[in-house]
Amino acid sequence: MTDVPPELMQKFSTDAMGGHPNIAPKDASTLILLDRSGAEPKVLMGKRHDRHVFMPGAYVFPGGRVDPIDRSIPVAASLDPRAEQKLMAQIKRPNAAKARALALAAVRETFEETGLLLGAKASEIPAKPDNAWAAFVDAGILPDLSTMHFVARAVTPPRRKRRYDTRFFTADASTIAHRIDGKVGADFELVELVWLPLSEVKQRIELMAITEIVLRELNAQLEKGFSHDLPVPYFHVVHGRRVRDLL
Repeated sequence: MTDVPPELMQKFSTDAMGGHPNIAPKDASTLILLDRSGAEPKVLMGKRHDRHVFMPGAYVFPGGRVDPIDRSIPVAASLDPRAEQKLMAQIKRPNAAKARALALAAVRETFEETGLLLGAKASEIPAKPDNAWAAFVDAGILPDLSTMHFVARAVTPPRRKRRYDTRFFTADASTIAHRIDGKVGADFELVELVWLPLSEVKQRIELMAITEIVLRELNAQLEKGFSHDLPVPYFHVVHGRRVRDLL
């Protein structure tokens, strides 16, 4: 796929080092929105508020922890079976419902942090839930998981204050079906959103190691045709050693 420079892998393992008690990572999902309408792909990134305890001021992709509500919302179309299979690899008690919830969490978090609703117009509207998915029902939209690609997985190294087992997804900007304003600004998690050419992200903003690594992997996958058949890199630490496996 792509060769990650050793110094970048080293930075991935040492970013935010601390002597905290070891804890199990929480399942999380992130969505990289891609705009491929021009000559060069662009990605959507948001700047976190400087008051955040976790990664203040950093430019990130929308994302967060998987929530139990992510198992209940209907979808317009399911995940590609190849993506689903890779999402179930190297986890305890693998099942399709968990794979689906991981993808839906990325869609929900993207809405909560950006106001963007990704999906397709629904032919049948489900009952309105009393949670974040209500905005999708109000807009007559259901998530379309068939348009999503699973591109990387990364587990926060041990001994960190917070640890996440994060799945990185992509979706094309054309899947944005609706937008609700008022989700970005000084009083919200993200203070601004920017579309950046993929080749210029590192030059324009400072990135966390894992963000840079995933962007390298994404670029390599785009160059190879961006097929669900491509292996998905899995970054984690095993017995103190930094490992890049393939799913």
